[in-house]
Amino acid sequence: MKRFLLIGTSALLIFGFTACKKSERSSVTGWKYNDQEWGGFEKGTHGDMEIGPGLVPIEGGTFTMGLTDQDVTFAWDNVPRRITVSSFLMDETEVSNSHYREFEYWTRRVLGDSYPQEVLSILPDTLVWREELAFNEPLVETYFRHPSYADYPVVGVNWEQANKFCAWRTDRVNEMLLVEKGVLNLNVEQKDADNFNTEAYLFGQYQGSVKKNLPDLKTGGERPVRFEDGILLPAYRLPTEAEWEYAALALQGNNLSKKDELISDRRIYPWDGNTARYKIHDRHQGEMLANFKEARGNYMGTAGKPNDNAPFPSPIRSFFPNDFGLYNMAGNVSEWTADLYRPMTSSTLRDVENQDLNPYRGNIFKQRVIDENGHVVEKDSLGKIRYQLVSDSAVANRENYQKGNVMDYRDDDNESVYYAYGESSLINDSSRVVKGGSWADRLYWLSPAARRFKNQTLGDRTIGFRCAMHRVGGSEPGGEIGGLDYGGKKSKTSRRYK
Repeated sequence: MKRFLLIGTSALLIFGFTACKKSERSSVTGWKYNDQEWGGFEKGTHGDMEIGPGLVPIEGGTFTMGLTDQDVTFAWDNVPRRITVSSFLMDETEVSNSHYREFEYWTRRVLGDSYPQEVLSILPDTLVWREELAFNEPLVETYFRHPSYADYPVVGVNWEQANKFCAWRTDRVNEMLLVEKGVLNLNVEQKDADNFNTEAYLFGQYQGSVKKNLPDLKTGGERPVRFEDGILLPAYRLPTEAEWEYAALALQGNNLSKKDELISDRRIYPWDGNTARYKIHDRHQGEMLANFKEARGNYMGTAGKPNDNAPFPSPIRSFFPNDFGLYNMAGNVSEWTADLYRPMTSSTLRDVENQDLNPYRGNIFKQRVIDENGHVVEKDSLGKIRYQLVSDSAVANRENYQKGNVMDYRDDDNESVYYAYGESSLINDSSRVVKGGSWADRLYWLSPAARRFKNQTLGDRTIGFRCAMHRVGGSEPGGEIGGLDYGGKKSKTSRRYK
């Protein structure tokens, strides 16, 4: 069954020409909105956005990002600092093998005949299961393909492949929305460049099989959907490190009052306490809260009474979700984030004052390629809109940024010589932050504050990922978060459909 989270009935159809009264007037000109006789300017609604499949709303807020326990590695790469994360959306679970195989299937069906390299570029590295002194060879052939592992987290996917999955998912979800709202007919015969791409559709470079366009109040005819109509969703993407850590801690569960900014206790892990066992006095007392390596040589406990019952990854809905309703934010598999890794966080750089709201390192500012008339040039052979790096000369006179590529911002390292991979450091501009412990890690790494990194071109049997999305509009998530109230308890009426 399809999974959706819908906030408010106004999110079902967000058409400016139906949501606003025809008599509504502009407060600055007095002209009527949504009226063809007055020029046909359409004012959209201010209702909540529709929530894409699999996502849970995360209400933003302030928290102390960084170290929550002893720094046993003495890395000092996560110095505590106060930041604010704005509201966003995040996957309830890690991306599973079946989710990723759907991506592979679509790529083979639509692009595989003409562009077989595109299929090869997204395949997980199943050889990550091999070891010189261990017999894991069966997993090389079975873990990704066998139906028994369909609902297990996909592994062996590198950072670049995870981003391709996010882009593909954005287009498939938006295409589904247009089909279900009666704008486009379902078309499974798409091939090569003639496939639905959100941006190509918005810029008129993909028509599709039109069922019924929207009324055009300017001409009296019809028009395709525009982003201003509120039907299409923003892009799925990897969460930033700050978003991931904030969502994992889920400190809203320790919020003493909705009116006061009072958090009763800090957390080391995505749950209260300093152990990984369930402490409430009920039938679950003493059970493990995550899938991790408890001790040397102990991955799952003894037969008959295993502790986490998983020598490798476990299904994506194993164990209790945290107070945001997110599963496996500690253990099971570590997860890619969007951030470029540096040992020094933005708060420890000199004279940096503006990185305490949605901090992120890794920006490469791009712009769509346009012709001399200002029109977006023809899409590429895969059906995607073309982009180029913003040139430094184009932004030289700006106050907020002066470079297109700011990944090395204030590194003070002579053009990244210090981060020369394999020479003086393992860190370079391909090093991405990995968060959360895995099935093969000890309890220390299950703290959301723990930081590690890996080259973005390499997969690992302990690393998976989940997607996030920017929340459009205000921060208030309509009174409930993924079927949970603000205190972390089950609400009386959950809107999570299963």
